[in-house]
Amino acid sequence: MNLEKKVKSLPNSPGIYKYLDANGRLLYIGKAKDLKKRVKSYFAFTPFGPSSKLSTRISIMISNTSFLEYIIVESEQDALILENSLIKQLKPKFNILLRDDKTYPYIYIDTKQDFPRLEITRKAIKQKGIKYFGPFSSGANELLSCIYDTHNLIQRKSCIKGTKACLFHQINRCEAPCEDKILKEDYNVILQNAISDLQNKNNLINKLKEQMNKYSEVQKYEEAIKTRDKINKISNMKNHSSIDLANNENLDVFSFGFNENSFCVVKLFIRDGKIISSDYIKNRFQINHIKSNIYYRVLIEHYSKDIPILPSQILVSSEFEEINEIDEFIHKKYDKKIKIIVPQKGIKKKLIELGIKNTKEHLKTKPSDTLLTNIQEKFQLQNIPDTIEVFDNSHMMGSSPVGACVFWSDGWQKSHYRHYNLESTDEYAQMKETLKRRIESFEKNSPPSLWVLDGGLTLLKLAFNLLESAGIYIDLLAISKEKVDNKANRSKSKANDIIYTIENKYKLQTRDENLLFIQRLRDEAHRFAITFHKKQKQKVDMNISLLEKKGISKKRIQKLINYFGTFENIKKASPEEIKSVIGIEIKEL
Repeated sequence: MNLEKKVKSLPNSPGIYKYLDANGRLLYIGKAKDLKKRVKSYFAFTPFGPSSKLSTRISIMISNTSFLEYIIVESEQDALILENSLIKQLKPKFNILLRDDKTYPYIYIDTKQDFPRLEITRKAIKQKGIKYFGPFSSGANELLSCIYDTHNLIQRKSCIKGTKACLFHQINRCEAPCEDKILKEDYNVILQNAISDLQNKNNLINKLKEQMNKYSEVQKYEEAIKTRDKINKISNMKNHSSIDLANNENLDVFSFGFNENSFCVVKLFIRDGKIISSDYIKNRFQINHIKSNIYYRVLIEHYSKDIPILPSQILVSSEFEEINEIDEFIHKKYDKKIKIIVPQKGIKKKLIELGIKNTKEHLKTKPSDTLLTNIQEKFQLQNIPDTIEVFDNSHMMGSSPVGACVFWSDGWQKSHYRHYNLESTDEYAQMKETLKRRIESFEKNSPPSLWVLDGGLTLLKLAFNLLESAGIYIDLLAISKEKVDNKANRSKSKANDIIYTIENKYKLQTRDENLLFIQRLRDEAHRFAITFHKKQKQKVDMNISLLEKKGISKKRIQKLINYFGTFENIKKASPEEIKSVIGIEIKEL
């Protein structure tokens, strides 16, 4: 069925639709309350082609569309959820893709416990009596560690079930409720003081400074330095604004800023009338995106997650077309009505203006912006590579093979680094295993703009085929060392590394900034892979040593590994199972 007939034959049902080009490459995913009505609005029918009412961007997309696919769902809300999931997973060319996989940590207490502890969670806990503090865009672990350093709470979760005082009581860090050495009422006073410091970081910082000075006085300089570093971390978390709502209102604030190349969203989280944390997203425009789509995608991405503390209002810097749609989505997901408003005056307007002021700072041009544009032009990439994943594998004589993925976006983003324990023994199969596992995680962690592989054209074609079979397009580069007498030339001053795309091969000058940047990417992936491999190899060697001490030969150890798969499974196996594999009885591992 040709495109015109398919458009005319669409059902009047909610669903999602996909536009594909002549090569079957995905261009766009959209959602609709009424598929026929929505999709027909893109087209004119005499003659058949893009509607004259479309923007330039959408008109280009429709001109490139040769095929249409669609999926019917039960409701408009189902369409919205499916669209969001597919966009993250498949990365269509004309959709806005946000690299915003964060789930913010919260500190919480279970008030129903006799002796509650402060702990961290990234999702809502489905039980009564939970009280949350947050969200924290950074430093939650350091903050909690400092609370435990300065307050005699139960220091470890396992201590709650204990019956005997441990080392923490001996060093005056815990009041030992496990031995009934403190009443619930007295413990609650300590807990409330800890919560007060959690909410007023200046108090906590003053206590830490006292602690640091005491360490210095007794010449415990290492502990003093650690405490100083904690103080600096918590100081950076403090509010950078004197704005105070003078009430206990909870607000989420989204301020949007734009320039000719990029957009930025600054998020402010107001809890009990004060700014408790902030964060931002910065994305380049790959194509001339529509601003209202950006508002919509940011809010859907944020509120699709499981959020423990919901605001009473959501403030945004401009009106946009889908406000009512987002409002309905949040209402149905959380069973709570939350107004989305554009404040026009007063303190809420000042919050928006504070966010916009920060977007302007984040949108200032950096040297890396020009470099990324040059890389796009030099290697004829479809997108500006503002988010880059780099892959490498490591093994030693086939032992303990691991895969590594590092992530670059305006600098190294170590929270997005990934490593993989692999089963394959040769380089090609290892890279295939690594890339397949990354593709399988696209729904949770969106694809980047560019993949860089440590290897040659063979591995590049492997990546291309894997992505193509998954229906995903990502720009690809591979970098390999030039061979001299069939050996890689590793001289740093003379190493003529070769860059590959699917269509071309590039031999650049050794001081070319494009080559140097890609070499930096490759070297970081290699460092991360080697570091992880060493750790895994040490674990394997230690486990082998333990088995050898039990009188098991290397040949029998290999039999056990082949049968059980991991050392953990070997340790869990019964003596009878062990004997059935290696023919001898081992009483205890």
